[in-house]
Amino acid sequence: MKVSKTSMEGILLIEPDLFGDSRGFFMESYSRKKYAELGINMEFVQDNHSKSVKNTLRGLHYQLNPGQDKIVRVVSGEVFDVVVDMRHGSPSFGKWEGFILSAENKRQLFVPIGFAHGFCVLSDEAEFLYKCSDYYSPLDERGVIWNDPDLNVKWPIDNPILSERDKKNKFFRDMNKDFIYK
Repeated sequence: MKVSKTSMEGILLIEPDLFGDSRGFFMESYSRKKYAELGINMEFVQDNHSKSVKNTLRGLHYQLNPGQDKIVRVVSGEVFDVVVDMRHGSPSFGKWEGFILSAENKRQLFVPIGFAHGFCVLSDEAEFLYKCSDYYSPLDERGVIWNDPDLNVKWPIDNPILSERDKKNKFFRDMNKDFIYK
């Protein structure tokens, strides 16, 4: 497995080993032991699976109390995946980074607590898997508006399809200090 650190402390881009032949391929998509060796040493308690059509944008979301560490990946299609550092005092506070995740490249992204996360679909449709370290809690869900001018995320689409909830997300500057960098 190839693991790359990113420009933001804690975010890891993971490329699992792939074994292929004329029949197809095999890959180990998760091994608690191997991921623990990378510092991803938490219990994952919930897996989520979403399917979205082209130009759908989901995010930028995060959870409180205590939050959710996530390992995300795409099993069908392609997305532009974005993380935003929400940790006050962090060297990368308020900055974002984007990654192409696809069924073809099989990349995974580890998103720790303290980051907002979102993605937009680039292919006709995409299926996205989330492995989460805590259960979903509607009362603890928060969101930053996708086109926040202070963040200036360079989304590769102009007019995304948004949920009603995501249309009402707050601006980054109006968010509480939910996470403090240590």
